[in-house]
Amino acid sequence: MKTQVAIIGAGPAGMLLSEILHQHGIDSVVLEKHSRAYVLDRIRAGVLEQGTVDLLRQYGLGQRMDQEGHVHDGMKIVWAGRETFFIDVKKHLNKQFMAYGQTNIQEDLYLAGDRRAAKVLMEVDNLQLMNLTSAHPHVTFTHQGESMRLECDYIAGCDGFHGVSRQSIPQELRQEFEKEYPFGWLGILSETPPLDDIVYANHPRGFALASMRSPTLSRYYIQVPIGTDIQEWPDDRFWSEIKSRFPKEMADAMVTGPSIEKSIAPLRSYVCETMRHGQLFLAGDAAHIVPPTGAKGLNLAVSDVFYLSRALSAFYSQGTTALLDAYSATALRRVWSSVRTSWYLTNLLHRFPGGSDFDQRAQENELDYLKSSHHAQAALAEQYAGLPL
Repeated sequence: MKTQVAIIGAGPAGMLLSEILHQHGIDSVVLEKHSRAYVLDRIRAGVLEQGTVDLLRQYGLGQRMDQEGHVHDGMKIVWAGRETFFIDVKKHLNKQFMAYGQTNIQEDLYLAGDRRAAKVLMEVDNLQLMNLTSAHPHVTFTHQGESMRLECDYIAGCDGFHGVSRQSIPQELRQEFEKEYPFGWLGILSETPPLDDIVYANHPRGFALASMRSPTLSRYYIQVPIGTDIQEWPDDRFWSEIKSRFPKEMADAMVTGPSIEKSIAPLRSYVCETMRHGQLFLAGDAAHIVPPTGAKGLNLAVSDVFYLSRALSAFYSQGTTALLDAYSATALRRVWSSVRTSWYLTNLLHRFPGGSDFDQRAQENELDYLKSSHHAQAALAEQYAGLPL
């Protein structure tokens, strides 16, 4: 097999890259180790920055999003069960957000690929990326019991943190930055109407978040210790606990119901420098992980795809490699901005095990300052909205 760009991973990053390249007349083949059903079953992000929304619309992928997504202007922060203020992104930046689940985006991307008969091979095994520093890289793999070889000009590694792409870069050429947090998020998805706003809560019992996927689908999280057993958290206990971390009027407004998904996610930050090795380019979770506090993971994957597709388009249409050569540095500037925002919000809103009275007072003062300062709110709104692509 031969193609111009081999894309490893058929998640949102890989399928969006394939779609954009197709619309620029660039051929690609997507290779995915899991089944289509497995990829679609993953419950992930659901808050889209304005830049992500605009990009999906630009490439004809926004029709269902505009029909089913929920537009909102910013997010609320509450603390100590009483103080409340609103970070108004629309007022400060004239931007909005869209609550629209990653599963829905994945469905939209697969349907778009089906319409154009995209070359997507699912359930491939034994993936190996070869000759990455030569002008003629290739990928070897097994599909339906047959050993295959895919020759290409470039390889896009969109296969997530545990994929083969980043591991194909020699370890001595990777500078890796990592921070693990001493808690996780217990989250549930329920077919209930959400609160009107996305609400972050800092409470003595721990952090909590009220979010949404659609006007009829709610996503809620609570901070839990590392090692928490999910079996110890039936729905009734979860609803009682999350309500205890919100002001009474918000708790009373929560519509409870059976969970349709429940999981615990550890919180961590990770960045790999570089995001390029020879003809291999990393995008999305293959290169970086951010805590979900800032709602940045999926949006960062989209910005990576934007930079990479732009660079590949410039090469194939104009013969220039300038944007390809600048890809890693360009993408990492936005990555670190999002990592810093997620780190700031995580520190601001969680109760850290072993935190001192000094730490607690400093955190409370930061929240009080943020509530009272127009300039501080504008700065956070700018970071939360994401830098322009």
